[in-house]
Amino acid sequence: MDNLDQRIADSRTSIFKAVFPNTTNHYDTLFGGTALQLMDEVAFITATRFSRKRVVTVSSERVDFNHPIPAGTFVELQGEVIKVGNTSLKVRVEIFIEQMYSEERQKAIEGEFTFVAIDKDKNPVSVL
Repeated sequence: MDNLDQRIADSRTSIFKAVFPNTTNHYDTLFGGTALQLMDEVAFITATRFSRKRVVTVSSERVDFNHPIPAGTFVELQGEVIKVGNTSLKVRVEIFIEQMYSEERQKAIEGEFTFVAIDKDKNPVSVL
């Protein structure tokens, strides 16, 4: 495994959350805006762990909400760097629904987020 592959592997990020009623909409499923916020946070952590530099979100691309996420479940958010440029990198985030009292699990949402590394003056710098 080369250095870049090792950095990607080492920066993979996984976070679990419980879906409580205060994060759900009137359908008793996870509010889409909350899901996007959680995804951006995991993407940010992943990008920062990869580059160890200041990074900012510059875009999110095609977030697919494939399954509603009901209250009373766990979600696992997984972030992984999928593309590395000069000053930018792309992170894929997937959200999996996990039932609290069974082994049932399914992918519910996936999306990609692009970040740019910046210096203290907010100028782009190398992500490596």
